[in-house]
Amino acid sequence: MEVILKQDIPNLGFKNDIVTVKNGYGRNYLIPQGIATLATKPAIKVHEENMRQRAHKEEKIKNEALALAEKLGGSTIKIGAKTSSTGKIFGSVNTIQIAEMLKEQGVEVDRRNIKIVEEAVKEVGFYNAVVKLHKEVTAEFKFEVVAE
Repeated sequence: MEVILKQDIPNLGFKNDIVTVKNGYGRNYLIPQGIATLATKPAIKVHEENMRQRAHKEEKIKNEALALAEKLGGSTIKIGAKTSSTGKIFGSVNTIQIAEMLKEQGVEVDRRNIKIVEEAVKEVGFYNAVVKLHKEVTAEFKFEVVAE
């Protein structure tokens, strides 16, 4: 019996895979639990069309992320921070401040997708950060911490 999986199942397959299982396992467990549907010819055609449309949408999202990565790659962001006379920052610069500065430049990025390469930003100077825009696309950019 062939079924189309609706979710990942360990040792069987991933979501949207068409797999062959024993009749009893499919009829008595997978289908009643809503984990899979029977892979009839019409269901397979609908599944293939959905996968084609999903691939097209994913490609569009990936291209937008690549364009955004190219825009970020050559830019340097300036972040103002209160500093002492020696150049040390009161506190530190974090991903929230970087996300806000990117938003001001017209690039909306979730702060959880930003990672600062150095351990802690506690002095004035240049630093690197990496932002994950898509599961396959990351962009590295520089930011400068300046005294306010």
